[in-house]
Amino acid sequence: METKTKNSAKPSIQLLTAIPGPKGQEILARRAAALPAGAARSTDVVVASARGAVIKDVDGNTLLDFAGGIGMINVGHSPANVVNAVKRQLDKFIHTCQIVTTMEAPIQLAELLNRIAPGDFAKKTLLCNSGSEAVENAVNIAKYYTQRPAVIVFEGAYHGRTHLTLSLTSKYNLFKKGFGSMASDIYRLPAPNMYRIPEGMSAPKYLDYCLARLDEALISQVDPAAVAAILIEPVLGEGGFIPIPAPFLQKLRDIADQHGIVLIFDEIQCGMGRTGKLWACEHAGVVPDMITTAKSMGAGMPIAALIGKAEIMDSPHPGGVGGTYGGSPVACVAAIEAVKTIISSGFQQKTERVGEQMRRTMEAWKKKYPLVGDVRGLGAMRLVEFVKDRQSKTPDPELTLEIIKDATAHGILLIRAGLYSNCIRLLPPLVITRNQLAEGLLVLEDAIRRAHEKRGL
Repeated sequence: METKTKNSAKPSIQLLTAIPGPKGQEILARRAAALPAGAARSTDVVVASARGAVIKDVDGNTLLDFAGGIGMINVGHSPANVVNAVKRQLDKFIHTCQIVTTMEAPIQLAELLNRIAPGDFAKKTLLCNSGSEAVENAVNIAKYYTQRPAVIVFEGAYHGRTHLTLSLTSKYNLFKKGFGSMASDIYRLPAPNMYRIPEGMSAPKYLDYCLARLDEALISQVDPAAVAAILIEPVLGEGGFIPIPAPFLQKLRDIADQHGIVLIFDEIQCGMGRTGKLWACEHAGVVPDMITTAKSMGAGMPIAALIGKAEIMDSPHPGGVGGTYGGSPVACVAAIEAVKTIISSGFQQKTERVGEQMRRTMEAWKKKYPLVGDVRGLGAMRLVEFVKDRQSKTPDPELTLEIIKDATAHGILLIRAGLYSNCIRLLPPLVITRNQLAEGLLVLEDAIRRAHEKRGL
């Protein structure tokens, strides 16, 4: 089977069996027997190999990756410069532990990140293993620096699955249900969602209301003198690709400056060139005191970073931060190559091209399909939200899951998002070609069309 495309290029999607095929079914059965049920999966695709934006499964099917490891593969699967750097490092040594020895690769990566991170001030970088670990270190260091206990976070946020980051995270049923008590001194405030403005309220009035609520919360919920950090994603990821308006981020910056609070931006999903700029906060022109990055920084290797003002980063006592695998030289050399690729002018042009092609195609869906409530995002970080009707904007997670299953069966990898799990997020590798992008978007649109036809729309 081949997917139909509107151009003459040979399709990238080639389907020889159903997904999963016989080999895939066998491996999925082994997964079910060996791995915990709580470690869920978005699709039944079992990967054999991957290059660029194309994945080949164990039954010989080729598919297009529109999930990108949840934003992990901006530079594409297995780019040659990253693979070769890892091989060279493996021939030297694998790891000796930053706590025991000094290795040059982590220093080189930190120097690079310190140079490109937002802010015209001296910076230092802490390297660790995951986005959760980077966020946890950010909050801990902010508490140490300020000697304060409280943290302000926002509804719709996702910051990780460790005890502290799970406590910081929103979306209770999916992530927090059943895991017992959470960390204390966390204050969760509403984040502006410009799609779900209260009925009868204009967009400017709604934003003014959200800004006023920030001031109110510093009276009704927590004294700013007790707040160590304000933590926010400039574009909510799991929360539904909601860009936070610039005035809201600027208000947070003003509050932080006024009260000596550390402002932390979590750019683990929205950073590394995904939104059309290297850092999503650049769209708002607001500079944080600390910024976390991971995912695409490592091109698939497990690595993350916390970059911040040197004064803040130096505040913990020696031995107060760090870990056994932090600054793995194998992961660091991969990250160095990935970041060099991402900051190159040619790569940024690819991001702009991919983002604009996605925007044009997806915005047309709002006119054609009544159950498409919204299409939004920045750059190549795009999402489509499904509702039961546009008037009420009632979320439709069942429809969303139906469309994902249909689209995956026809050759593209997708994953849900949104507070109500009623959105499909698109995070294709930014090296995807025009033809591949058009092909994958057509597969998704066909799935949306079939779902509408099934409902007589």
